[in-house]
This record gives sequence, C-alpha cells and structure tokens, in this order.
Amino acid sequence: MKKLVVAITGSSGVIYGIKLLNYLSQLDLETHLIISEWGSNTIKIETNTDPNIVKSLATFHYDNKNMAASISSGSFKTDGMVIIPCSMKTLSSIAHGQDDNLISRSASVCIKEHRRLVIVPRETPLSTIHLENMLKLSKMDVIVLPSMPGFYSKPSTIDDLVSHLVGKVLDQFDIPHTMFQRWGYKNRE
Repeated sequence: MKKLVVAITGSSGVIYGIKLLNYLSQLDLETHLIISEWGSNTIKIETNTDPNIVKSLATFHYDNKNMAASISSGSFKTDGMVIIPCSMKTLSSIAHGQDDNLISRSASVCIKEHRRLVIVPRETPLSTIHLENMLKLSKMDVIVLPSMPGFYSKPSTIDDLVSHLVGKVLDQFDIPHTMFQRWGYKNRE
C-alpha cells in the first residue's frame, strides 16, 4: 500500500488539494494530511467548506506545529509528498532548509531520503526570487508542477481544469486515473 503525505498551504487553489484528497480517499492508499493555518483559512474563503471535512478525507491528519509527528522523521517510510497548492512562503522555507513547521520539515525529509516531492506552486506573476527558489528545488530533484491548465482535452468546466492538474500530480506517483483524456493519435487529426 502506498503512503503519501499531502499538504495544503494558504495559497489560492486549495480546490486542487481537496480534489486530490477526494480521489485518494477512494483508493487503497494511506494519506497523511497537513493543512497550514492559512490553508484552513483559504479553504473557508475559496470553497465555503469546513477544514474538518477536508481532514476527514485523509487517513491521518496532523497539526502543522506538531514537529514530533511520525512524518517528520526519515525513519517513517512514505512514497513521497505533494504540497498542493504550495505558497511561495512554504516553497522558500523548503528551498532554504528552514524546517520551521511540519510541512517544510516533511518536505525536507523527502529531499534528504530521496523520496518523491511534488510542489504545486500557485502564484502569478512570478518574481525572480520565486523562480530562483523553484530552480534550487528542481536541482534537488523536487518536481515543480505549476497549476497551469492544459486545454488539449477541451475542458468545459472548472472541474475539468482542476481534474487535469490533479491527474498530472497522480501521474508523478504512478497512481492510475482517468482524470483527463491523454494525448494520443486521436488528438492528432
């Protein structure tokens, strides 16, 4: 059984994290959820959903201040982590090894243990500082998967756009899905 750490930060786009958790909750997969304080606030602002409902989608959930949580240790084996969405503050904390909360510490564990770490940054426009931090993480084999929609599948709803991005995240962990129509010969006509 796969074990994934999922984090939701205060960046806009929390619907991506909620959609991912909804999908993962239907699989034989163990999820470990961390929601930052601003992640909780953004869930309320952008979705009118109670963060406790989002927490109920995960197998386990942790307070972002709990630095003693199992996922803060490299000896706790996981298949990796996704931060969806990832605020620029969190991205910077990870890039500079701050380990100042459970999200950045768990990401640091993935980096040091050579486990898959996917970050879904959500900011626009990007400053030179943002780009340098993303490049720094990319050089450490962190997958930087910006929340940029694909249009080749001809999305007709916001949910189609969200599903496309969530499908791209699932691909990074080799988790089968039908979130979007894959590019193929049918599309080349």
